[in-house]
Amino acid sequence: MTRRACSVNPIEFDAPTTVQEAIRLLGQDPAKAGPLSGGTDLIIQFRAGRRELSRMVDLKRIPELNVLEFDAAKGLRLGAAVPCARLCEFEPALKHYPGLVDGAALIGSMQIQSRASVGGNVCNGSPAADSICSLIVLGAVCVVQGPKGTREIPAGGIMTGPGRTALQPGEILVEFRVPTPAPRSSNAYLRFIPRNEMDIAVASAATSLTFGPDGQTVASAAIAIGAVGPTPIQVDAAAKALVGRKLDEAALAAAAAASSAAAQPISDVRGPADYRRHLAGVLTRRSIEIAARRARGEKRT
Repeated sequence: MTRRACSVNPIEFDAPTTVQEAIRLLGQDPAKAGPLSGGTDLIIQFRAGRRELSRMVDLKRIPELNVLEFDAAKGLRLGAAVPCARLCEFEPALKHYPGLVDGAALIGSMQIQSRASVGGNVCNGSPAADSICSLIVLGAVCVVQGPKGTREIPAGGIMTGPGRTALQPGEILVEFRVPTPAPRSSNAYLRFIPRNEMDIAVASAATSLTFGPDGQTVASAAIAIGAVGPTPIQVDAAAKALVGRKLDEAALAAAAAASSAAAQPISDVRGPADYRRHLAGVLTRRSIEIAARRARGEKRT
């Protein structure tokens, strides 16, 4: 019987308590250093051989990455390492950012949500991520810190391709800053998956809208679709189809058509491109209807 030699490469594990220390550790070998928030993506990728790592840097002990605050004047501050479960129980998020909660509540099982974070979900770079579309339509800003200092990236620009982000070597995402929604406004997120839960979106859509003083005419809107392109897509044409109009059949159909036209899906194991393009329109329409009911104070049945 022939025995094969098996070698195990050592991995350094660090748990810094300051942002600067985390940046220093990640900067020593950026190509092989993995920032770990919840680890629900990173560890799976490492075990599958998709990531070669010599160091893991646990970010959960850094206070700035665990901030979860809401101020009516300044909006929401969501640390990149805040677990999804904690966000889903945060009353100001439930009240003002239900679409963001919609997405966070879909990231894995309840057990996974106790570890997984919105920051990790975004930095994984998947165009099917369940949090990114809501962040885009809510006008969120990603606060990033690295060796060259602090900078801000609009949520719509944080993902640059499948598995890629705008973060430079040694940089970490510290927090999201999300403006306070205007009066008479709300938001919603929907996705379609083949199974009942714990699956990756075939297509998704998020809507944020604000009604005018009459409570019927749309004053402003933002719509984004996910899992139907190399990055999430903000569909300005769909939002434009709603502004200045009441949400009648014609307006909803125009917005849905705009999202379907903007989608850039591929055919893969989750579905053919035409099917996913159609779903982008369907989910856009439904997310608009849910956001509208929430903005009017109606309960979703």
